[in-house]
Amino acid sequence: MKSLALFLASQQSNFINLIRISIFIVMAWIGGLKVYQYEADGIVPFVTNSPLMNFFYNNSGNVTLNEKGEKVAEYTLHKNPEGKVVQKNIDWHKENGTYLFSYGLGTVICVIGLLVLLGIWFPKIGLIGGLLTFGMSLVTLSFLITTPEVYVPNLGGDFPTPQFGFPYLSGAGRLVLKDIIMLAGGLIIASDSSRKLIKNYS
Repeated sequence: MKSLALFLASQQSNFINLIRISIFIVMAWIGGLKVYQYEADGIVPFVTNSPLMNFFYNNSGNVTLNEKGEKVAEYTLHKNPEGKVVQKNIDWHKENGTYLFSYGLGTVICVIGLLVLLGIWFPKIGLIGGLLTFGMSLVTLSFLITTPEVYVPNLGGDFPTPQFGFPYLSGAGRLVLKDIIMLAGGLIIASDSSRKLIKNYS
């Protein structure tokens, strides 16, 4: 056990670099997917309901009537399930600015991931990447407060479900919650980059 502990302790800097590489992979992969229609459609509930981001869309705040005559957010009638393509929904998203925003967001996410990766060799760049990762994760985690879709809805059925609303996370909610790990990782690499910078200054 002692030899294992000594080995793990000696590898701390390598493990921090592994965090950098892991964040880069996640950022590059997810950011890169933002150029595809299904991914751009998928982030609409998060952006539309976020007071920090909803101004990027043209139709945020629009309300309309559904098939039952109930007032609902307009975007809820134009969701494309992953793997399904509905032209009238795509047309709505084009008018909404969904795809242009997604391209921009994907570029930002990829750039942050690259800054994090470069932190292996350039501490100042790594510090910026770590802080941006932390900030981005804070925004993402705010969706747990602003986005209804992150919790299981009460859709009815043969009998009322007792598991809906907070704290019952939907698939989208479970995905968002994982960003708390990214938040911690961003702080760790920012701290490690700062330590290297201070060492270089002294």
